[in-house]
Amino acid sequence: MTFRSYMDAALQEARAAAAAGEVPVGAVIVQGDQIIARGRNRTRADNDPTAHAEIVAIRAACAALGQERLSGVDLYVTLEPCPMCAAAISNARIARLYYGAADPKSGGVAQGPQVFAHPQCHHVPEIYDGIAASASADLLRDFFARRR
Repeated sequence: MTFRSYMDAALQEARAAAAAGEVPVGAVIVQGDQIIARGRNRTRADNDPTAHAEIVAIRAACAALGQERLSGVDLYVTLEPCPMCAAAISNARIARLYYGAADPKSGGVAQGPQVFAHPQCHHVPEIYDGIAASASADLLRDFFARRR
């Protein structure tokens, strides 16, 4: 089986978030070779601090599949998940996590609390970092430069 990255679709979601004035983070959830859910940051639009791209995508995937667990699916996200999102990824039992840019300030996977390394973490996905990292970091850098 040949690996196919879906990070371009996550980057599309991140660009849409930026266009809406949200921090440009996008996510897609893939089952087999189909995108079953998309998410982008919506914290401002929804007045919801939990409406991170990953959470939005996880909620949409669970609704689409009619279940609370997402065993066997892949999550592509443009930025290293924060601790809240890492915990949600674990609770959803997502099989593989692919992310773009590292997040030294708020990351929860390789940075900060490293949620998946805690003994209380019941499920650890396979983790692949640095997928389209430059494109993801550039989106974030440009977004914040325009706001200053």
